[in-house]
Amino acid sequence: MFSQTVEYSLRAVAHLSMVAPAIVSVREMASAIHVPEAYLAKVLQHLADSGIVSTRRGKGGGATLAKRPKDITILEVVQAVDPLQRILTCPMGISSHGSQLCPLHRHLDNALAAMIESFGNTTLHQIMNDPNPIKPLCETPKVNLLPLNLPKPSGSPLNLS
Repeated sequence: MFSQTVEYSLRAVAHLSMVAPAIVSVREMASAIHVPEAYLAKVLQHLADSGIVSTRRGKGGGATLAKRPKDITILEVVQAVDPLQRILTCPMGISSHGSQLCPLHRHLDNALAAMIESFGNTTLHQIMNDPNPIKPLCETPKVNLLPLNLPKPSGSPLNLS
């Protein structure tokens, strides 16, 4: 659904929000988020050009968030590296459609509009503080589960013992 560049940029800002306000080297971040270092450097440059991250070169250099996670929307991150574009005219170039979209492309555009609205209303802070125990880039905490002692179904053709 998203380009690899978008995925990497979302990983990068998620990682930076977890370690904020620390400055993280590209090498350290690339290792932590499983992204090739050279590719990450290019992604970070796009994010810096958009004012999402701040970068510093040289010894002690790296990247940090330029804004608070509450002030960064997921849409901003996506648009910084691989902008989503609405469908304004027939992608097939069918001249008889003019500026009208066929039902298929109208539904696709409506879905895209809903995604843009949702991402525009979702901040990095919300994603990183979601109550779900599974967090971006984090190991899921292991939960001690008690074994279930369910009775064997009667007449079952499977031998479950």
